[in-house]
Amino acid sequence: MSQYGSGSGSAAAPPSPAGGGTGGRARAGRPPRESASGIKGRQGLWGWLFVSPMVLVLGLFLLLPIGMALWVSLLNWDGQSNPFTGAADFIGVDNYSNVLTTDGLDRTLFMTSVRNNLYFVLLAVPLQTILALALAVAVNSRRIKGKGLFRTIFYFPSVTSSIAISTVFLFLFQGSGAINALLKWVGITGPKWFTDANGLVWTVLGGLGIVDPDRPTAALASNGFLGLSWWDWLSGPSIAMCTVITLIVWTSSGTYMLIFLAALQDVPAELEEAALLDGANRWQSFRNVTIPALRPVIFLVVTLGLIGSWQIFDAVYVMSQGAPGNTTLTPAFLSYTAGFQDSEYGRAAAIAFILLAIIMVMTLFQRVLLRDRDKPVRAGRRLGAVRRRAS
Repeated sequence: MSQYGSGSGSAAAPPSPAGGGTGGRARAGRPPRESASGIKGRQGLWGWLFVSPMVLVLGLFLLLPIGMALWVSLLNWDGQSNPFTGAADFIGVDNYSNVLTTDGLDRTLFMTSVRNNLYFVLLAVPLQTILALALAVAVNSRRIKGKGLFRTIFYFPSVTSSIAISTVFLFLFQGSGAINALLKWVGITGPKWFTDANGLVWTVLGGLGIVDPDRPTAALASNGFLGLSWWDWLSGPSIAMCTVITLIVWTSSGTYMLIFLAALQDVPAELEEAALLDGANRWQSFRNVTIPALRPVIFLVVTLGLIGSWQIFDAVYVMSQGAPGNTTLTPAFLSYTAGFQDSEYGRAAAIAFILLAIIMVMTLFQRVLLRDRDKPVRAGRRLGAVRRRAS
């Protein structure tokens, strides 16, 4: 009779408990299951074990030098002694205050370099981003043949030695160089590229007869901000700085073109085709479908361009070394001259850390400004916007 059948005065036997019976005997020989927290702990331990060589390398060659440079920025050190044995004078934040708050030559030079670099960023970053995107769109077009050749041509300046390119530009833009010779053919007297210290804004307004570049307005010359007069802040980049900007835009656009090209190839072709079928022209499709899909990449390119623009050094070192009249002076080049020419390594390190703070603040500001734009946009919203604009 079945185990669960009815019998004379017998009741149905209850199911065996989890720990007993045949099933319990089968599980009795198994080891107890390890807790999830123990497994995760072991994974974390093994993870740190595998990455420990790279952590040690980064700590030895990155974090430790940064800490040493931070200590040097608090010293009055000429580079002739060991800064970690007490031979150098500890002056605290005096190196920082001298270039930020104390009136004097150090502050004037630093603020001049910041002004020059601000104009450099305002011109170079948008220009190289727009040019790189335009080149990527052109190379990605189905109508163009020989895309590999064009990619190589556009990318070639980015892999060429910056010192060599700067030297070539120096010869091209000198007074008797090829650029002025070409301008002379069309009846234009070429400017003095590396000897004119006037800002581009006042030069253009002076050419229109609005202001006199050689005679600053009293209201702008007598008032100022952070050690510089408003006339200096609003003068714009010099012609020499515009030459440096041209070089940087030409050499960096190829790298950013490849980044945009990779992103364009990931944009679904169905979205663009659907937009065209809905009546949108190519510009509307590009603006409402392609650009929203590229917003994270645009943020990346702008961030890289911003960081690179504040670190510009080699082109300035070869082409001008801050001349004329410190109008091409940059914080990176000023840090170099303070340390290796003036032997004021504490001030040089302080300028480097201030430059790091400027880059971080501007990057965070840009991140906040584009916080909603670098998120993916749903295809339905894109197509809906295209349809509304097309209709």
